[in-house]
Amino acid sequence: MSDRLAPYGTRNVPRYTSYPTAPHFHDEVDGTLYAAWLRDLPEATALSLYLHVPFCRDICHYCGCHTKASRKDAPLDAYAATLASEIELVARHLGGNRPVTHIHWGGGTPSLLPARRLIELTGLMRVAFDLVPGMEHAMELDPRHVTADLAVTLAAIGVNRASLGVQDLNADVQTAIGRVQPLSVVQEATAHLRRAGLDAINFDLMYGLPHQSRETILDTVAHTLDLRPSRIALFGYAHVPWMKKHQRLIDESTLPAPAERLEMASIAREALLAGGYVAIGLDHFALPDDSMAVAQRSGALKRNFQGYTTDTGEALIGLGVSSIGRLPQGYVQNASDTGAWSRSLASNRLPVLRGFAMSAEDKARGEIIEHLMTDHRVDLAEILLRHGLSPACLDDSRAKLEPLAADGLAVVEGDVILIPEDAQPYVRVVAAAFDAYFGKAASAIIPPRHSMAV
Repeated sequence: MSDRLAPYGTRNVPRYTSYPTAPHFHDEVDGTLYAAWLRDLPEATALSLYLHVPFCRDICHYCGCHTKASRKDAPLDAYAATLASEIELVARHLGGNRPVTHIHWGGGTPSLLPARRLIELTGLMRVAFDLVPGMEHAMELDPRHVTADLAVTLAAIGVNRASLGVQDLNADVQTAIGRVQPLSVVQEATAHLRRAGLDAINFDLMYGLPHQSRETILDTVAHTLDLRPSRIALFGYAHVPWMKKHQRLIDESTLPAPAERLEMASIAREALLAGGYVAIGLDHFALPDDSMAVAQRSGALKRNFQGYTTDTGEALIGLGVSSIGRLPQGYVQNASDTGAWSRSLASNRLPVLRGFAMSAEDKARGEIIEHLMTDHRVDLAEILLRHGLSPACLDDSRAKLEPLAADGLAVVEGDVILIPEDAQPYVRVVAAAFDAYFGKAASAIIPPRHSMAV
């Protein structure tokens, strides 16, 4: 990475899996408004479903997800029953069997749900919606809990893509982050999935973890290349102990310095590219024949709360505690407390407690940011014209862009903004120039604090 650009890597900016970002959601959007938004969706609107399961057997020290530990199956069984009632309630508000083009189970560890519940929930979705043949049906998995029986169950319910949380394969790093899973565990999990016919496998890797070094991350990448997953996500660890108190278990003195963190991101990226993977956006990689690489080449790549995606759904329906959905009208987020979520559904009410109704300018800025994050190129005039907006509404953004362009983070050619290849790891900094809410107080009164750009 360029020494000239390196200082931008330590800037704190959003990840831009949504715009506006979640800290700016507010309680003026509730279940009643969400119900109206659902009813107003045209019948042909393609949907994608996200199901959040907020349970793990243990909480890893680095975790930034909304989840909790449960060693017993009873809470998961009860949760699945309530999730079923939410699916039915949302389907009633939508009316008719709406087409679904993508399903993603996240968490937490959704595969901890009892097998019979996974079968029941998938069967319910088939009844409540029109699941389009050949759609992507993905689930996030903990390699430590992938068995041969689970792999068979996943294949039976139609899951055709599995995402394994690998993070790092060094023993010292694993101990420091509270997630001990030797290489043999990851190898076995991968083998179980492939024997069941699940060949589309993602690995999640992380850099910036405690005790990580140049040597350890290259070793993890080398083992990853041997196992040859079809996609790889290389995330920078976000140390936010003010938001996630369990991260205080990580000794901050063992975290790599900013310069080391930048080097790790760079050398891991180079090793993956040398290994035959194609770079996708900011932090994803895919084999050339994977659908994500195909989507990038065709300009169809998207970005949502799961990161980069091939999801073609026009509306994202979030199901489960804390899950976020996006409709053409704006964002909705469910109650983050399991009790409040359950009580709302028991009363036959959609459990949405906050969200954001988007204006035409919000939608335009969101498109600009998504194009920068996915294509590294955007035509401002084209987007403003589509939303019926004056170029003057972006005067503030153009002013913020000027010093970034002077430093080489962006190239401005009239209304077209380009991100040079050497500046692409810093694209979040450029995207922030188009964020009208960045740096302003959020709904929680306290301004949001974000992770480092790289």
